[in-house]
Amino acid sequence: MVKVIFQKLLVKSGKNYQIDPRIPSKLFYQTLTKRAIMLVRGFLKTGKKVFVGQNSRILNSQNIIFGKSVTIDKHTIIDGFSSEKIILGDCVKIGAFSNLNSTSHFSKYGIGLKMGNNSAIGDYTHFGAAGGIEIGSDVIMGSYISFHSENHNFSDVSKLIREQGVTSKGIKLGNNIWVGAKVTFLDGCVVGNNSVVAAGAVVNGIFPDNVVIGGVPAKVLKTIV
Repeated sequence: MVKVIFQKLLVKSGKNYQIDPRIPSKLFYQTLTKRAIMLVRGFLKTGKKVFVGQNSRILNSQNIIFGKSVTIDKHTIIDGFSSEKIILGDCVKIGAFSNLNSTSHFSKYGIGLKMGNNSAIGDYTHFGAAGGIEIGSDVIMGSYISFHSENHNFSDVSKLIREQGVTSKGIKLGNNIWVGAKVTFLDGCVVGNNSVVAAGAVVNGIFPDNVVIGGVPAKVLKTIV
């Protein structure tokens, strides 16, 4: 019975995969109990129907737009202090032990993060979002991903680098992208739709739709046809 209920909840949330019949009912009971607790916690923290894991913090939640069935997993910090609204679309998930840092320095009010529907990112993600990060819909990402949407200026040799300020172009990922574990996205990079980013890549540049990219620095490895 619990599997039938779980399958209906999946369909309601927009997931169309079939449950593996070998999975024991006990796991579904545990998952449903955990999700219920997360939902209560999320409502207490935000006043909205958000699933929030234990020891997670959501700062300035009134500046965050939450879609349906958003999950913020355990030990995660979401910084909502940004000049633009933080937008987390329907069924967005941010993995455990992650950190969204929207404003990194008092000299510049950061831009923040936007994630489209059905996009999810794994554990230990770092969002350096002061320069702005845009992630499309249906983007799936592994663990230990990092985004760095600012660069330090260093051309003036008469000043310390830390005193020369920063520049930022922002980071943009399209729709329907698979990002492997431990990928680093640098300021100004753009990844097109329907693409794959190989694990461990350092992405710095503009890439078209329908490609596989990888390497340090990343380059186009093949076209998806």
